[in-house]
Amino acid sequence: MVESRTMASRLADAALIILMTLIACMSLGPIWHTVAVSLSDKAFAAAGRVTFWPVGFNISSYYIILSDSSFLRAFMISVKRVALGGGVNFVLCVLMAYPLSRSSREFRYRNVYMWFLIFCMLFNGGIIPLYILMKSLGLFNSIWALILPGAVPVFNVILLMNFFRSLPKELSEAGYIDGAGPWYMALRIFIPLSTPALATITLFSIVTHWNSFFDGLIFMRTPEQYPLQTYIQQLVVQISAQNIDHTKMDLLAKLSNQTLNAAKIVVSIVPILIVYPFLQKYFVHGIILGSVKE
Repeated sequence: MVESRTMASRLADAALIILMTLIACMSLGPIWHTVAVSLSDKAFAAAGRVTFWPVGFNISSYYIILSDSSFLRAFMISVKRVALGGGVNFVLCVLMAYPLSRSSREFRYRNVYMWFLIFCMLFNGGIIPLYILMKSLGLFNSIWALILPGAVPVFNVILLMNFFRSLPKELSEAGYIDGAGPWYMALRIFIPLSTPALATITLFSIVTHWNSFFDGLIFMRTPEQYPLQTYIQQLVVQISAQNIDHTKMDLLAKLSNQTLNAAKIVVSIVPILIVYPFLQKYFVHGIILGSVKE
């Protein structure tokens, strides 16, 4: 009986490994195909002959992107946006999530603020009022126009709030008995114990700020102020409008929108692929505990 159970357990583990391997291959397949297209000749890419290996190996797409003087500037603008925006999101999420995680007895108007946040998460004023607001505040062509509209991500606040509420209540009771105030409790007890949730909301903020392109398109008045995603989205138009030399003309002759767009996608996801492994071990744990309402 024990041997049959062991065998069944091994078969179940093997089936699970095979299933997860297939899912991983299905997830990575499109990314690998995109990389292959970006490294292929335009004729083979247009003919649909590229699958998972480059055909007619060609790195002209990456050369065109990286040789453009605007690329580094746009990249640094996105890095600045991620640093400032992620920092603002982190601080405001913590400052809102901790008091909202307290009971109505400790925070009298907790439910009022909670309903207000949920309403703002479900409904918003729209793009036109936001555009008018940014214009009236004089934030066009400013990095803050990319940061302030999303300064308080309500979903992240709720995730962190639920994580705080999942911590044992005895911690709060012991702290209050010892004379600890709210700031001490938040900074010295709750935040150090909430690394998984904090890493999760940090990853969400980084991905959101890095991948956003539409706000840069409507709030930035000049291409010199575009973040990376907006710059990449406009890259084909910019290249066609530039005065290019014979060398670049030869390179463009080897390219198509298909190969260039594939190179854009690869360039844009590389930084996230670099950051994600450092936060991945906290991600699932933070999502699970932060999504459970006590």
